[in-house]
Amino acid sequence: MAVAGALVACGDDNPFQVIEDIEFAASLGVDLSQMEMRANGLYVQDLTVGMGDEVLADSTGYFTYAGYLSDGTLFGSGEFSFVIADTAGLGAIEGFEAGVIGMMEDGRRLLVIPPELGYGDVPRSGIPAGSVLVFDVMVDSVGASPAAPN
Repeated sequence: MAVAGALVACGDDNPFQVIEDIEFAASLGVDLSQMEMRANGLYVQDLTVGMGDEVLADSTGYFTYAGYLSDGTLFGSGEFSFVIADTAGLGAIEGFEAGVIGMMEDGRRLLVIPPELGYGDVPRSGIPAGSVLVFDVMVDSVGASPAAPN
């Protein structure tokens, strides 16, 4: 958090996009006025409310997703599973994890993730440093996390 605060304090040197200043590609269907903004800066909107098991911390979620830059460029898609809030750091980016908690099986949600909850100031393949990320996520299934080793 101190790093994010320091970057914000730099003013014009701040490489991070600001969600509220972005004109999102129309193809993404992002309308911030229709989304819930959470305290951490994450925006979420349920497109379909699921009816199955709920995604909770320590459960294993199985998802189908498409990830976009704010200009509509697709940077990744497919199926993905992980243990939510995995302390070993083997899960998803913080904004994705926070955004899927509370979803139910067969639910679909739009996530708009600020850079601080995404990849921050580290560029990734096809993702510039400081990018706001948009995910269209569907919960395929939810299961219990694997038993901890003895």
